[in-house]
Amino acid sequence: MVPAATAREGAALAAAAAHARDLGFDHLLLAGPAEPARIEAACRSATDHGIRLLVDLLPEPDPAREARAGRDPRRQALIPENDQGEATLAGLVDAAMAAGVAGFRAPLPQAVTPEIWARLRARAAECRLLLWTHGLTAERIDALAACGFDAAVASDAWWDLAAPWMLDEIARLSRIGSVLACPEVPFGPRLPEILGGPEAAEAAGRRSLKLAPFLFDGIVVQAGFDWGAPDPLRPDTVAPARPERPAYDLSPALRVANAGFERMAQAGRPKLDILTGQSGPVLAFRAGDDRLVVASRVLDAPLRLDPQPLLARGPDMAARRLVDHPPGTPLDLAPGGVAVLEIAAAPPVRGPEAGPAEAAARLPRIAIEAVSPLLDDGRFAIRRRLGSTLEIEADIFADGHDVIKAVLRLRAEDETEWREVPMTPVVNDRWRGRVPLDRLGRHRFEIMAWRDAWGSYRADLAKKQAAGVVRPVDLADGLALLRAHGIDDIVQEVEQACDDAAKVRRLLDDETRGAMALVDPRPFASATPRDYPVDVERLRAGFAAWYELFPRSETDDPGRHGRFEDVIRRLPEIRAMGFDVLYMPPIHPIGRTNRKGRNNALTAGLDDPGSPYAIGSEAGGHDAIHPELGTLEDFRALVAAAADQGMELALDFAIQCSPDHPWLKDHPDWFAWRSDGSMRYAENPPKRYEDIVNVDFYAEGAVPDLWQALRDVVAFWVAEGVRLFRVDNPHTKPFPFWEWLIADIRRDHPDTVFLAEAFTRPKVMYRLAKLGFAQSYTYFTWRDDKAGLTDYFIELSTPPAVEFFGPHVFVNTPDINPYFLQTSGRPGFLIRACLATMLSSLWGMYAGFELCEGAPLPGREEYLDSEKYEIRPRDWNRPGHIRAEIALLNRIRAAHPALHQNRGLAFHTAWNDQVLLFSKATDQGDDIVLVAVSLDPHAAQEAAIELPLERWGLPEDAHVVMDDLVTGQRSTWTGRHHRLRLDPAHLPFAIWRVLPPVRG
Repeated sequence: MVPAATAREGAALAAAAAHARDLGFDHLLLAGPAEPARIEAACRSATDHGIRLLVDLLPEPDPAREARAGRDPRRQALIPENDQGEATLAGLVDAAMAAGVAGFRAPLPQAVTPEIWARLRARAAECRLLLWTHGLTAERIDALAACGFDAAVASDAWWDLAAPWMLDEIARLSRIGSVLACPEVPFGPRLPEILGGPEAAEAAGRRSLKLAPFLFDGIVVQAGFDWGAPDPLRPDTVAPARPERPAYDLSPALRVANAGFERMAQAGRPKLDILTGQSGPVLAFRAGDDRLVVASRVLDAPLRLDPQPLLARGPDMAARRLVDHPPGTPLDLAPGGVAVLEIAAAPPVRGPEAGPAEAAARLPRIAIEAVSPLLDDGRFAIRRRLGSTLEIEADIFADGHDVIKAVLRLRAEDETEWREVPMTPVVNDRWRGRVPLDRLGRHRFEIMAWRDAWGSYRADLAKKQAAGVVRPVDLADGLALLRAHGIDDIVQEVEQACDDAAKVRRLLDDETRGAMALVDPRPFASATPRDYPVDVERLRAGFAAWYELFPRSETDDPGRHGRFEDVIRRLPEIRAMGFDVLYMPPIHPIGRTNRKGRNNALTAGLDDPGSPYAIGSEAGGHDAIHPELGTLEDFRALVAAAADQGMELALDFAIQCSPDHPWLKDHPDWFAWRSDGSMRYAENPPKRYEDIVNVDFYAEGAVPDLWQALRDVVAFWVAEGVRLFRVDNPHTKPFPFWEWLIADIRRDHPDTVFLAEAFTRPKVMYRLAKLGFAQSYTYFTWRDDKAGLTDYFIELSTPPAVEFFGPHVFVNTPDINPYFLQTSGRPGFLIRACLATMLSSLWGMYAGFELCEGAPLPGREEYLDSEKYEIRPRDWNRPGHIRAEIALLNRIRAAHPALHQNRGLAFHTAWNDQVLLFSKATDQGDDIVLVAVSLDPHAAQEAAIELPLERWGLPEDAHVVMDDLVTGQRSTWTGRHHRLRLDPAHLPFAIWRVLPPVRG
């Protein structure tokens, strides 16, 4: 881009065109009012240099409007003054096209109506039309989207690489056409002036150019950008000439960027997944399937970081590893530096058939104790997320004063070779090792330690050297060790040294140490008595939002049974609320014998649909579909439709049968029978379920046939694309069965996830988690006071529970209508939704919660007119719903890595028992979310609160920037003590992103 006045001087224009072409540009823009008489000559000059000319389409100048707009280049007139001037613009278009221009820029698109732009687009059909969006509102941009512009220019000149608006803008502009970067504001202050000097300006410019091909389709730069021109351009002057010694030179970077745009144009701009929060020093994103891009937000200091943890934040179902960046190697970024790292897919793990792991041989001189974290001394697997880093500690020591070396060893269960990373001493014989987890499935780790013979000799010799007591035998001992390992060249150098001091220096130097390390025989090597299991799970095993519905109720008439196709129609609405898992109670044929009526009546009417948990009829059993829901092909369509929405289906695996289940006829020896020959109905005294009978896992004919049949049921649905299973009442089935079934399924499908619906004793719930249930229902339903919530979630977010237990917080279920919600009104539903979404990385709700349904059976924690026994159509737009608030909470969850985990939770002081204040933070501290929730749905509550400044490493008088994630407002809080008020009539919670100062 050069000022339009450049066309007055042919030589200057020719130089600008030649320079632009040399930098890889294909268009030259004359910015500002072009003189019609000079356009034709300018077009010829540009064409002679292999470049096409663009000019501005400007209305007649309006001095009053320009006075109001001021000098800020972003502040265009936001409201059109009039829609006149079409004839003038049309004349400019015709004349310019006749002169040979290739296209036009619309620098003041608000000057005329969108309809006029559309007509001008049609008039200049063969030309490119660029939309200048700086200062336009989102609404105005959307209004121009259908006018036919070929490209739109972004506002990246104002982006700090942290605020999320840039990606939103790119998405909005992409609906118009190509999106062009503009790293420096035309005719505005230059980067050296804005950033305080050429060093920062060069770093910012290089960063913009390296990032641009990943974010945009092209770029617009003004003359002088590439060499650090200090003065702003003026529309009425000729473009400045490049000086002999410019402040810096971005020409090579511009050529690379323009070549990058060409490559991206052929392959398509990659999908971006942002991996970092807004308060850290870097921006990191995954570009497509094969690149990790890390950019420093800091322009005045270098950065060093470990890139491996960033992969843990990638999208679900996308196992990736760094290709040429060894584990533990830091990534160094210059000020404003950008690194593009190659990543590659890692195949999922296929476990062995069966059998315990062999214990490693262990010699007694090296003690390896207190390995952590372990679960029941390694009997069960600890859990980690795919892409995270496994950190293991142990006490490692030996008799005497010998130097010890230790390594942490990791392998996947389908690998035979160990990966080793060194362990380092921490304090008091405590050692630590860290290794990345880049494959899905079961892994094992162990620790090996040995006496470092050369290290021990070297340490002793160094002490004797310092004390001046080195004797000839001390040197001889070292030479003997070297000879024993065949390092004769160093032996010869030591022997030929001029004096003993030189010999000592040669024995102690790093080259000698490195040579001995290569041939280290690891004397007295010792390993942990066994290797220990680690389950590496995908993101959705630990971070997801579930929506539960009865598909038969997806109808507008209680007399018409809902079908899968009705569910498909609702998917966009459910996804819009932010849910990524759709969970359905059993979809199998429902029995007729002893069918329950409405509200669990013992007698059913002819039209009563019965309970879906009474599984089995003449239409089939657990591998069949209830005919009124649809066919298997209809189910497959639902699976595909959900995937198109970015969602998964979760099915209910309920091991219970109606008296009509085919298994009772084909396999009566799988069931328990009473002494009088009658079947034994399901019971939970004093409750009795006449429509359900249970299998007997240890009946005469049950082992192994029943176990295998149940396994085959799960395998059938896995083959149909289901990877999420909610298991009904697993605590009433044998522990060995679950351990066997889950291991068998996950051996070939390690992405399969099981949720335990077990409202039972804590130790039983924990045991099920240890056996392989990645998720579990919780006691959240009955925790509605401050002390109860605090104690319970501290337990769930700290060891040992956090190592293996995945709390899935459901705010309601078809079986449980919480007492709190029965009388709380709409504010109570908002309170519980906020608590669930912010406290747990897994949460779910049963349909109707968004409508604030809470009518109970009198005196019972159950719903009146329970959907378990009838079809219940709903008006999803009924007044008073909280769909928008649920969508907001899910958006906040999705945007903040701190909320993707259960670790990092801390409760803070709020001097009111009806106000809960807590925060969640990533391990790196680059994302911190602070939440305040009133526990009173009926009255406003105020509280004095204390910010945990010491937790954030801040002084008492710190100024903390707080982004209100509900209102979008930003404010600065000073010091520890503050006061807040939460009114349930408005909103009973507040959520902030905490932005403490970045410390380089």
